Amino acid sequence: MTTVAGVARPVVARRWAVWSTALLLPIGPAAVAVLRYVLPYDTVDDSSTMVSKAIAEPGRASLVLWLGFVAVLTLVPAAYAVGRMTRSRAPQLTAAAMVLLVPGYLALGWLAAADQLLWIGPEAGFAAREVTRLYDAAHPTTEIAEVLFVVGHVIGTILLGIALWRSQVVPRWAAVAVIVSQPIHIVAAVVVPNHTLDLIGWGLQAAGFAAVGWAIVRRVP
Repeated sequence: MTTVAGVARPVVARRWAVWSTALLLPIGPAAVAVLRYVLPYDTVDDSSTMVSKAIAEPGRASLVLWLGFVAVLTLVPAAYAVGRMTRSRAPQLTAAAMVLLVPGYLALGWLAAADQLLWIGPEAGFAAREVTRLYDAAHPTTEIAEVLFVVGHVIGTILLGIALWRSQVVPRWAAVAVIVSQPIHIVAAVVVPNHTLDLIGWGLQAAGFAAVGWAIVRRVP
């Protein structure tokens, strides 16, 4: 009886870990997808316009912070979990993707400080002009974080999607969804600002990561 119980505990623990990982995988991209959809301003707006729009939509500005918080906590472990699935068959692509994605996703926490300011300033009673001055006085590390995030999450996600394609651990559609997700995001954020299209872009990454989660679950007997 004791032996059976001793064997069962590791099996249960492993299944719990597998299901937790599978459920975690799409949360980060899905959170960013909703964040990009409800964002009260456009990425290409100037600082004064961003501040004015954030002040006009305090509920959305607050929701952006909650969603960003969720994303910061979940994107890195999700990328690592996907990388573990692809590294045996696509080691170089996986390594390159991780080198870009991990610092890129970590930089998101630094960038969230700007959205904190857009919410905190009006809440503290500062006028739009004062909030704009504070926003424009950002530390130079913010620009470095922006470069790390943009280059890291765009190129890194594309490479990770290609690694999924080559490793064949998920259906082809899932690999393609991950590959095209961030180019769609760039178009929707910078080229032709469109929050719905941005939702679709990040949503595709969430769908692709969910497929990886299902592949992980299927590996457990």
